[in-house]
Amino acid sequence: MPPQQRKPRRQTVLEVVAVERLAPHLVRIVAGGPNFADYEDNEHTDKYVKMLFADPALGLTPPYDLDALRDQLTPEQMPSRRTYTVRWVDTEAQQLAIDFVTHGDEGIAGPWAERAQVGDPVVFNGPGGGYTPDPEADWHLLAGDDAALPAIAAALEALPRDAVGSVVLEVDSTADHVELDAPEGVDVTWLHREGAVPGTTTLLADGLRAVPWREGRVHVFAHGEREAMKSLRDYLFGERELERSQVSLSGYWAYGRTEDRFQAEKREPIGQILPA
Repeated sequence: MPPQQRKPRRQTVLEVVAVERLAPHLVRIVAGGPNFADYEDNEHTDKYVKMLFADPALGLTPPYDLDALRDQLTPEQMPSRRTYTVRWVDTEAQQLAIDFVTHGDEGIAGPWAERAQVGDPVVFNGPGGGYTPDPEADWHLLAGDDAALPAIAAALEALPRDAVGSVVLEVDSTADHVELDAPEGVDVTWLHREGAVPGTTTLLADGLRAVPWREGRVHVFAHGEREAMKSLRDYLFGERELERSQVSLSGYWAYGRTEDRFQAEKREPIGQILPA
């Protein structure tokens, strides 16, 4: 019997309908178009898609037949896959938004977002996701850096208006603050790197430890740079002795690693934040 082939992951192909500069290092791409019905939403506030970026010089037309392209292109020419959070979905307008942290010409997705024009293709698999604020929690604790900002903003909007808790966010400076729809009982603390390279400080870990610990059962969402998340792991599970069910903890990226290397390391000890 021949080996069973894995079914190709379904690609949704939308187009850029608007580009918004939210902050010096944050660009929002609003995508929509006639294929929006192909997008299958989920209930998670950390929903994410695997975006595909093709070299425009190759003239590839989405959706991409990746198996066929592997026979035609070098590995360097293949469309690059990057993971991004869906900031919001408007099913009535048939649009969704994805926010991109940008650092000039560094990387693939950020420069693409900086140069994106209305009509450009937006190609992705998904969404996936795994976190939704627990309505039964006594309080909520959310922490992250720039990369986690879209998911945290979405979670705050999903919280009951009488929810209580704390948010700790690390960005470069006050210029990178964005408006958040947090319930009145949720405190928001912004931490500033002030020019320090992302992933090289202990700001987030120190900031989380400084949060007053409330009574009752907490539900935690903490996502960001991998080594920072390991530090938060030691605090949340070691010192605070929380249960796994109370915590959504994950690395969105790793200092000094490309996205491809970061994803590959998830299968190695260095890339594992929590035991399987």
